[in-house]
Amino acid sequence: MSSPSEPQVCMLDNGFAREVRALLFEAYRREPAYGFLFDAQRGGYERRLRVVIREWVRQHFNFKLPAIGLLVDDRLVAVALIVPPQRRLGVADSWGWRLRMMIRAGLRSTRRYLDYQAALSSWLPTEQVHVLPLLGIHPEFQGEHYADRLLQEVHDWCAEDPYTEGVVLNTSNPHAVAFLQRQGYEALGEVTIGPVIEQVFFHSAPTSSRAVPT
Repeated sequence: MSSPSEPQVCMLDNGFAREVRALLFEAYRREPAYGFLFDAQRGGYERRLRVVIREWVRQHFNFKLPAIGLLVDDRLVAVALIVPPQRRLGVADSWGWRLRMMIRAGLRSTRRYLDYQAALSSWLPTEQVHVLPLLGIHPEFQGEHYADRLLQEVHDWCAEDPYTEGVVLNTSNPHAVAFLQRQGYEALGEVTIGPVIEQVFFHSAPTSSRAVPT
């Protein structure tokens, strides 16, 4: 087996919005939690999923929030959206975002998604944490250690904030759970989404790989 190509790390802006949306759609289209939230058993599921991803990415970049990407041969293969503690008033708190979601994804899906976001937020251990609302590896590049590199880059970026008290993210993927535990994340709690259990994880002390030893 050939070793994975060394990725280029970059901070993403609105110029990457289309690539970010396409990657996150592929990463989340089979996630059980999103399947329930946006009625995967009902016609139009992929359209509704595209709507929430498009609107979230649009608002994230409009708010000028940070996003880290990995590129291999100029192709985006991994992305993490970050909400710093100083910017806790986030995407889902925008009335414009809510209105567009209700019009394009439907009232039921929007309500479910807002309840889901509120339940996740209730598990934040402190206001001084960085939250990763969306992150993913393109399915074609999974299993090649890009997830390790992406998370380390997130930790490097967050560790530069002297006031951070950790990083929070969530998943319902059992493979991701094992991976996060290996990376030093601890379970904070669970959110029940229909038949799906979403776990919330916390890393209390992200350290930078760029730190110079003393």
